[in-house]
Amino acid sequence: MTTPSNTPLRRLHIAIALSMVLAAMTALTPSAHGTTPAPLPGSARPVIEQFLLNQTAGLPGRVSITIDTPQSGALPPCEALEPFLPAGARPWGRTSVGVRCNTAQPWTRYVPAYVKVVGTYYASTRQIDAGQALAPADTERREGDLTKLPASVVVDSSQLNGVIASNRIASGSPVRREFLRGNSIVRQGQNIKVVTQGAGFVVSTEGRAMTDAAAGSLVQVKIQGGQLLSGVLRPDGIVERSN
Repeated sequence: MTTPSNTPLRRLHIAIALSMVLAAMTALTPSAHGTTPAPLPGSARPVIEQFLLNQTAGLPGRVSITIDTPQSGALPPCEALEPFLPAGARPWGRTSVGVRCNTAQPWTRYVPAYVKVVGTYYASTRQIDAGQALAPADTERREGDLTKLPASVVVDSSQLNGVIASNRIASGSPVRREFLRGNSIVRQGQNIKVVTQGAGFVVSTEGRAMTDAAAGSLVQVKIQGGQLLSGVLRPDGIVERSN
């Protein structure tokens, strides 16, 4: 007969045995989330890779491509492969590439791929409040996979010239174009000088700006007599036109 003093010890032994059994079962059971896709074997791989390289030519960064085996398995042999992008797919990040076999027994498969684009983008070095003008020290260049960042992330420093934050930008976050607006140096109704340049001549006149405008933007100016002239606003506040 088991005495009460032995009951806790027996419970401890049972708990240890159960934990060992559960640990062994966990080790033998494949993880549902840890499965690594297998690279695509066969001659279709270089064809798909070259197709994606052609599709990504001109992207702002270093492109690397991973092509995985579809869940249906390796592709059947084919001597006339034709890769294509399915409707709605694009060669950016995780994507899918269609492959047609144009033979007497045609088939079509869809192959998972990942297009990684490592490039430069800009992130804030401090919290920038809405309405604040961005100074050079407020952002820094970083390098990363652009496909994992917002599509509107700033990748060119020229996009940061003379801009104001239209939303609060958290410290260390990627700077996005929709969070910026131009720093208006001309206000609607302000008197402004318009310079028209042509072959061997320069003509200047004055008028009123029809809208607020930032440097580098196109602005309309109403001159005497009601005529509207359009030109590019220079940083010195003069509208420049070319004939």
